[in-house]
Amino acid sequence: MTAAKRLYPLIACASILFSVVAVVAGQFGPDPYLDPMNVTVSEYAVSDRGGVTEIAMAVLGIGSLALLLGLRSAGAPVRGLPERLLMVWSGALVVAAVIPTTPIGHDLDLAAQIHRYVSVAAFVSLPAAGALLVPRLNTDAAWKPVARTVEWVALAGGFGLLAITYVAMPGERVMIGLVERLLLGAEVALLAVLAVWLMRLTWGRATSAALNFPTYHRFIANRS
Repeated sequence: MTAAKRLYPLIACASILFSVVAVVAGQFGPDPYLDPMNVTVSEYAVSDRGGVTEIAMAVLGIGSLALLLGLRSAGAPVRGLPERLLMVWSGALVVAAVIPTTPIGHDLDLAAQIHRYVSVAAFVSLPAAGALLVPRLNTDAAWKPVARTVEWVALAGGFGLLAITYVAMPGERVMIGLVERLLLGAEVALLAVLAVWLMRLTWGRATSAALNFPTYHRFIANRS
C-alpha cells in the first residue's frame, strides 16, 4: 500500500476534527448579540472578522475530497452516483467558503445567491450519498459493520433536510440556526463514521502486511 493511500484517512480525520473545533470556536468570535439559534452558520461566518468559519468550511471540503480518494483507493463501494454526490459536497463547501453570503439585513447580491445555491447542493448531496451507500455497504464484508450506523446518520440528515426546508420557507426562519446546526452535525457525523472506519481498514491492513513481511518472520525465528 502506497504512502498516499495511508495518508487519505489521516487527512480526512484531521480535517473533520479541525473543522468542528474551528466552527465551534467561530461561534464566539462575531457580534455577541447574534443569536446562534436564529442565525445560520453562513451569517455567522460573514460577521467573523478572522475568517475562522470560512477556513473550517474549506478545510472540511478538502478533507471530504481526501476521504473520497481514500474510499476509492480502499475499494469501498462508492463508484457511480455516491461518488459524484460526495464530489458535489466537497466542491460546494469550498465554493461556499470562498463566496460568502451578505450580512444580516442586506439584500442578496449575486455572490450571496451563489452561496445559497451551493449550500443547498451541499446539504442535499451528502445525506443522499449516505442513503445510496447503505445497501452497498451491507453487501461488502469490509464495510458491513458500519452500514447500520451510516444508515442512521443518513436518516438523521434526511430529517434535518425536511426540517430546514420547512423552517426556511413556511416556518419564517424560526430557530433556523439550531436546525441548520443539527443538520450539519448529522452530516459531519456521516463523514466521521466513514473516515474512522477507513482509517481502521487502511492502517489495519498496513499493520497486517508489516507483520507478514518475511524479515519479521526471520527476526522471530532467530529469537526462537
